[in-house]
Amino acid sequence: MGAQVTFEDRTWQVTGLVDGRVHLVAEDGATGCVLAAHLVSSPGFSVTGPAATEPPAPALWETVPLAAQERALAWLRHIREVETGLPGGSASGGTPRPEYDPQRFTLAEREEVKARELAALGWTKASRTTVQRMRLVYQRRGLWGLVDKRHLRTGSATGRTDERVVAAVLEALRRRRGRSKTTTLQVIELAEQIVADTYGPARVKLPGRSSLYRLVKALADPAEPPGSAARTATSPARPGDPPPALRPAERVHIATARLGLRAVGEDGGVVPVAVTAALDAASGCVLAAVLHPPQDGPVQLSVLLAEMAVPRPQRPGWPTLLEQAHAGGPARRLVSLPARIEATAARPAAVPETLIVNQSTAAVTPAVLAVCEGLGISLEPAPSRTTGARRGAAYTLEVLVGLFARHATTAEEACGAGEAAGAYWSMPQLQDLLDEWITVRWHQRPQEQLRHPLLPRAGLAPQEMWEVLLGVAGMVPLPLAGQHYGELLPARRPRPHRFRDPAGRAPLRRCVSGRTPRPRPTVGGPPPPPRPAAGLRPAARRPAPRDRVGRRRAHPAPVRRDGPAPHRQRPYAPRRGRTAGQRDERRLQRDRAQCRRRGRGRDRRRHDGARR
Repeated sequence: MGAQVTFEDRTWQVTGLVDGRVHLVAEDGATGCVLAAHLVSSPGFSVTGPAATEPPAPALWETVPLAAQERALAWLRHIREVETGLPGGSASGGTPRPEYDPQRFTLAEREEVKARELAALGWTKASRTTVQRMRLVYQRRGLWGLVDKRHLRTGSATGRTDERVVAAVLEALRRRRGRSKTTTLQVIELAEQIVADTYGPARVKLPGRSSLYRLVKALADPAEPPGSAARTATSPARPGDPPPALRPAERVHIATARLGLRAVGEDGGVVPVAVTAALDAASGCVLAAVLHPPQDGPVQLSVLLAEMAVPRPQRPGWPTLLEQAHAGGPARRLVSLPARIEATAARPAAVPETLIVNQSTAAVTPAVLAVCEGLGISLEPAPSRTTGARRGAAYTLEVLVGLFARHATTAEEACGAGEAAGAYWSMPQLQDLLDEWITVRWHQRPQEQLRHPLLPRAGLAPQEMWEVLLGVAGMVPLPLAGQHYGELLPARRPRPHRFRDPAGRAPLRRCVSGRTPRPRPTVGGPPPPPRPAAGLRPAARRPAPRDRVGRRRAHPAPVRRDGPAPHRQRPYAPRRGRTAGQRDERRLQRDRAQCRRRGRGRDRRRHDGARR
C-alpha cells in the first residue's frame, strides 16, 4: 500500500489491493485496476519507490521544538537522496548527483558519501553507521522517527537513584509518619536498615548522605514533612468509589425495594410485593424488573439474566402473551397495543459485563456461576458499607418504586376499586403494568444526573442516554437469541407427595362429605367469608407414652373444641428419672453452695480474731 511502481511506461501509486486486483493512481489523477499477476509479469514493471509513511499527527508535531523540526526535515532530505538519488524523492523529478546515482553506486557507498558530506557541513557524530541507523528508523516510523526525543523526556524527582533505594525510603517515611520526634536522619537510617534486611548487607549500593537528604526531601509529602503530626489515620486508605461506567451494560447493579402495594397471590390470599431490578449504571435504564413476594426469598439471578439479555420480541410466543396481558389489564392504557409493541422492541437488552450482586438481593447458585462464566460476565459482590454506587442504585430504585406505586394506585381507582376491597391486581397483571410503565414512562423521563457534553444544561432520558453511549463507545453489546430464554430460566421439578393411606379410609372414598366448598376469591371482588369452625380437630402431635415394659401406647383420640370427652381418662405416664446431664448440674450446684458457706465461716473467724 502506497508504493510507487512503473507500469506501461508510467509511474503509479498503489492505493488498494482487493480480491487479487491492484488499484493504481497516476500522477495526473488517472486511475486503473489490473490483476496482480498481470501487473507483476508485464514488461517494464518495477518498484520505483517504497510505500509512503504516514506523517505525524499535527497535535503531536506542534509539541516538537522548532529546532528539532528543522533537523528532522533536514534528515528527511538527506535520507531520500541516499535512497533515490533525489532530495525530494523519486517523484520530484530531476537528475541525481553523480555520487548519489543508484545506477552507478551501491547503497553502502552512497551512505559513506553522505556521511562525509554531513561531516564537512559541520554535523557532529555523522558517521556511516549514523546515516544507516536514521535511514532504517525512517523506514519503520516515518518522519516521527527522525525527531530528537530528548525534549519529550520529563525530569524525575529521584534522578538516577536505584528503585530499590527509592522504595525503601518510601517505606521508611510510611513507618515514621505521624511521629512528632522523627528527623530526616532517622528516616535515612531506617531506609538503610530496610535495604539491608531485604536484599542483604552490601548488596545494594547506597548514594551519599547528601543525596539521601535530597531524596527524602523530594519524596516526603510537603504538607507532612518528617517530624510533623499526621493529618489522617496511619492505616491504609480505604478504597474509593467504584470505577465509573462509560459503556452501556458495563456495570449493572442488582437492587431490591419494597413496593407499597399488595397483590393477589397464587393461593388467592393477599401478599406484599417487592421488586428486584437490574439498573445500568451508565445510562440509568432498567434492563430487568421482576415482582415477587418478599417471603419467598430473593429472586434467582438466572431469571434476571434471562430478562435483561434476551429481547422481548425474540422470546417464544411474546406477541400473543402481550396481547392477552394488554387486553386483561386496566381499560385505560398508557399507549395503544401497536405503539407498545414498537416501544418494547426498542427497549435496551444486552449481556452485562459486570454484575454487582448482593446475596440478600439475588440468589447466586453454582448453575448461575457456570452460566456467567460461559457468557463472560464478571460477578462483583456489593460492598458491605453503604458506598456511593450502592446508595445511588438503591435511591434510583426507590424513586422508581414510588412513582410506579402512584401510577398503579391511580389505575386501580380508575377501575372503581376502593381501599375496602383489598388487593385488586394479581401478580401477573401488576408485572405487566410495571413493564408497560417502565417502557413508556421511566425510559422517556429526563433525569438530572444524565448529561451530555454538548447539552450540559439538559437532562437526558435513559433511552436517549443509551443511544448516546452506543455512539460514543463505538460498540453495540449483543443480546442473546430467543432460544436462550428458556435455557436461562430455572427448572422447577414438582416433588410427588408421599402420604399414608390406611385401610380405614377405603369405605370413605368417592363419598359426599356434606361440607360446603369454600368460595375462591375473585380479582377485584369482596374478600371471602371466614372458614367455618370444624367439629373435630386432631390433638397436638406429641411423643407417645411408654409403659413399664417399654412398649408404645396409642395416641389419644381426637378432642372436641368445646372440651374433652366425658369418658376420657388420662393415659398412664410413668415418672422418669434425671438424666446424666441433670445429675451433673445438680451436683455442681451443691458444690457451689458448700463453697459459699465455707467462705462465709472463714471470713467470720477472721473478723473475730481481729476484734480480740
